[in-house]
Amino acid sequence: MAHLGLGARFVGFAGWQMPVQYSSLLEEHRRVRSSCGLFDVSHMGEIEVRGGGALASVEIVSTNMASSLGQGQCQYTFICNEKGGVKDDTLLYRLSEDRFLFCVNAGNTEKVYNWIKENTSAAEVLDVSEKYAQIALQGPLSEKVLKPLCSAELSSLRYYHFVNAGVCGRPAIVSRTGYTGEDGFEIYISPDEAEFIWDAVMDAGKDAGILPCGLGARDTLRLEMGYPLYGHELDEDTTPIEAGLGKFVSFDKEFIGKDVLARQVEKGVTRTLVGFEMEQDGIPRSDYRILKEGEAVGRVASGSFSPTLGRAIGMGYVKASLKNPGTTIEIDIRGKTKRARVAQMPFYRKSHALGAAGGRP
Repeated sequence: MAHLGLGARFVGFAGWQMPVQYSSLLEEHRRVRSSCGLFDVSHMGEIEVRGGGALASVEIVSTNMASSLGQGQCQYTFICNEKGGVKDDTLLYRLSEDRFLFCVNAGNTEKVYNWIKENTSAAEVLDVSEKYAQIALQGPLSEKVLKPLCSAELSSLRYYHFVNAGVCGRPAIVSRTGYTGEDGFEIYISPDEAEFIWDAVMDAGKDAGILPCGLGARDTLRLEMGYPLYGHELDEDTTPIEAGLGKFVSFDKEFIGKDVLARQVEKGVTRTLVGFEMEQDGIPRSDYRILKEGEAVGRVASGSFSPTLGRAIGMGYVKASLKNPGTTIEIDIRGKTKRARVAQMPFYRKSHALGAAGGRP
């Protein structure tokens, strides 16, 4: 009801009705960069792995080094199939020595839950998605807005750390993480408390100029950072190495898909993910062809107008020989060839707007 009262426009997504926009996508985007915005991301799934064999189970199904996490820390990691393709990209939280929580993409929750259960007999695996709603407060003024509502000392909560705390007197997990490139918090709460806490954060942020923000702004914010979106940059036929995300793969342990990824690191890949900026008018969209001197060399994964840069940007897979920044390419936009150039990611840096604390991945 809170979203309806704010005039949200909704779209269907993974069985949810999600607010895609409230006022103006450009204004929502810019407000997150300059002050703060609030997102409802309750569609995300949560899967808990617990028991004496929890760590070993998590290690075998995820690429990053889970054993490096202390209680109260989280990490970005992949769950891969036997061919190294990405079943999902997730955040992994270490709740205690033998309790872990995966935050997974909504459309992949059942698939990931079944995969983890199939590949472990040493731990209990639970789909606990119905226990959690999630709101994300993002932007440089996020700490100032949340501070009076939260029982934890937020100034000492480091990036990619979380704490069990009271928010408006209600129990919550407060995680210093996000998907925007700005400082901010992802707050896990009971669904019964979600509307109350949403309203309280909106009220606390009035003086900071807080805006409710939808999936549209979330997408352009993550694109400026070069963050992947499952189903676009990542899928079961794409590996973390091809996506340029090998730093989240640890070869110092065993995990499903390791052999394939190790061979790709050793021998190289034939295609790779690059960022690009348009040099001529036109908005690149998912699945548009990428050309080099008229020859098809890849496809666009994501693309949009960048509110921060004031020009169109995108990410796409191209032949590995074309990955160097400055390389000229063309995008086939509805039958018209438009010039672009490969660009260094992230597109957005502190010099473009107010300082970014980082984000996922």
